[in-house]
Amino acid sequence: MTTPVPDLAQRAAELRRHLQVYAHHYYVLDAPLISDAAYDTLYRELRELEETYPDLITPDSPTQRIGGPPTEGFRKVRHPGAILSLDNAFSADEVRAWGERMRRLIGDAPLDFVVEPKMDGLTVVLHYTNGLFTLGATRGDGIEGEDVTVNLRTVPSVPLRIPLSGSSLPVGEGAGVRTDTGRMPSDPHPNPLPEGEGMRLSPGDREASVPKRLVVRGEVLMLRDAFERLNADRVAQGLKPYENPRNTAAGALRNLDPKVTASRPMTLYAYNIVEVVGGPRLRSQWDTLTYLRAMGFPVNRDSQYARDLDQAIELALAWLARKPSLNYEADGIVIKVNSFALQDELGVVGNAPRWAVAFKPAPQEGVTVLRKIAVNVGRTGVLTPYAIMDPLRIGGVTVTQATLHNADYIAERDLREGDTVVLKRAGDVIPQVLRPVPELRPPDAQPWQMPGTCPSCGEPVVRPDGEAATYCVNSACPAQLVRNVEHFVGRGTMDIVGFGERMAGQLVSAGLIRDISDVYHLYEHRATLLQMEGFGDKKVDNLLQSIEASKDRPLSRLIYALGIRHVGSTVAEGLARQFGSLDRLMRASLDDVQAIPGFGPQIAESLVEYFGNPHNQQVIARLQAAGVKTADTTQAAPRDGHLVGQTFVLTGRLPTLTRDQAKALIEAVGGRVTDSVTRKTNYVVAGEEAGSKLDKARQLGVAVLDEAGLHRLLG
Repeated sequence: MTTPVPDLAQRAAELRRHLQVYAHHYYVLDAPLISDAAYDTLYRELRELEETYPDLITPDSPTQRIGGPPTEGFRKVRHPGAILSLDNAFSADEVRAWGERMRRLIGDAPLDFVVEPKMDGLTVVLHYTNGLFTLGATRGDGIEGEDVTVNLRTVPSVPLRIPLSGSSLPVGEGAGVRTDTGRMPSDPHPNPLPEGEGMRLSPGDREASVPKRLVVRGEVLMLRDAFERLNADRVAQGLKPYENPRNTAAGALRNLDPKVTASRPMTLYAYNIVEVVGGPRLRSQWDTLTYLRAMGFPVNRDSQYARDLDQAIELALAWLARKPSLNYEADGIVIKVNSFALQDELGVVGNAPRWAVAFKPAPQEGVTVLRKIAVNVGRTGVLTPYAIMDPLRIGGVTVTQATLHNADYIAERDLREGDTVVLKRAGDVIPQVLRPVPELRPPDAQPWQMPGTCPSCGEPVVRPDGEAATYCVNSACPAQLVRNVEHFVGRGTMDIVGFGERMAGQLVSAGLIRDISDVYHLYEHRATLLQMEGFGDKKVDNLLQSIEASKDRPLSRLIYALGIRHVGSTVAEGLARQFGSLDRLMRASLDDVQAIPGFGPQIAESLVEYFGNPHNQQVIARLQAAGVKTADTTQAAPRDGHLVGQTFVLTGRLPTLTRDQAKALIEAVGGRVTDSVTRKTNYVVAGEEAGSKLDKARQLGVAVLDEAGLHRLLG
């Protein structure tokens, strides 16, 4: 390998520094310092130096943004802190109500705010070690994301090293975050920040304040003009244009080939610090935005400071009025409490902080024609009607289908095939049919009714009393079968290693599985399996061994694996504990099931109905004949402990505990975990992405705990 002389190493460092500054001005500040041709000349010089002397290549070199070879998949990355979602407000009155709720918690403490656009891109988490970009991940579920470091390196506005070396822009002037007057908060204007806010950093301060570790949250998106240019190029090449900027950017960032990512014109906006070690002490969100910009991160110019909630609402409404003319996609604007001390005091409820709210405009609406009401059949047999409509372009997306939820939803709105209907994108995302326009209804349009038989298998369907859903209870229903098999063999049920979604589809399509009991007869078809695509001797042998091992799973796993409506893992454990064997459970009456504490008529009726079906009885007989364990002895919950008699419901994903771990901790001190929230529930433990159970707990006034609250209660 050729060793570079010191002068060449110095020239390469100089080129890197200059190119970083020029790229920052071009991509972040929209204020180019040199022409494209001049930039290209310097870039080529650096690239040729690095090709001749590979030792000169550094991770933060602009030449390293081009992308490497395709990867085989993205590894999971655990975030250093939960990446929370936000509660929504759809009107100024709802924002004021949010403010009143905070006031009840913090009293008369002065509240100021930061108003930031809720950009519609892909949330990313960027890690810097001693100023060097070392890791980039997607948000994922808020706890874990996917490692997309290689792809993020190709995004020109992502700093590869901080602070931006050689930048001469003084912090607090020029582009970047602004107040309603367009000036930084430390500048004199009619709306000053409190003393100590609006920090200013000189270039020397920036170098000295580089933290040992910095984790930044931001949004990667494609600007509208860049998206239009990209589509124009595709059309010129005879290719189909992309649908919208958000999906195009998200697809590029998660593409396994970094060269694809590098070919898409994407940009980053930073807006939050997840973790900082060894850096300056930031006391507010406005300090954070100022610091991020000082380090060389692009910060949305439309972020603004507000001295009180009234001004925050005023600024938000002004931004919403000009939203259609912005050069980026956004689905609302976020109002945040500025002070970090008050943010900590307000805390988090469920999966959202109390100190921030997403103020979204009225949902976008349009009109189209409902051509047909079709029906899908889900894994648990639920028949879900959906609308097939004339294509409607709304909010940057062409919509042709929308769920109609259930028969009651359709009847309440009197929706009919052929109707002209009003459609909206709820929260700018989910298409929803609001109502028909009766004046435009065809004269022969008839009221719609749920079919009396399953559209997949032809078996009669049922609608239990008191429920809105209609079900097919035939477990061999083709529409349900693949998803039933996936559930049966999955983790948490029979846990058959190597048996996934793709294999389930293959085996059902090949006719080797007609119901879940056929899983245990696949050994009879070994020769056929070996002839199928992707199946070799070792794979088939491993699969059959894993199937054999699954026969000894606990009874509760088997009950849950059957996919009985309303029977989750917790209910299945209660049933296994109460009855001890599948035979006894199959003979149980409605009264027998309802005698179990926390088990109501809904669960009881579902069980009696399932085990009363002749086909399901045959499936269970075949499972027993194949040697699947159908009897169990499960240790009862402790009868002492300080939580005896207390009932818990778990919902969402907790930061450090799995659901099974949380359940075990609760039961260890006498508590009981159930699936449904009722007036008898004592506590709901809510984590990230908590759903309807959290909403019901709030409606019923049930106490809600986060993981920290659960630990305190457990002692």
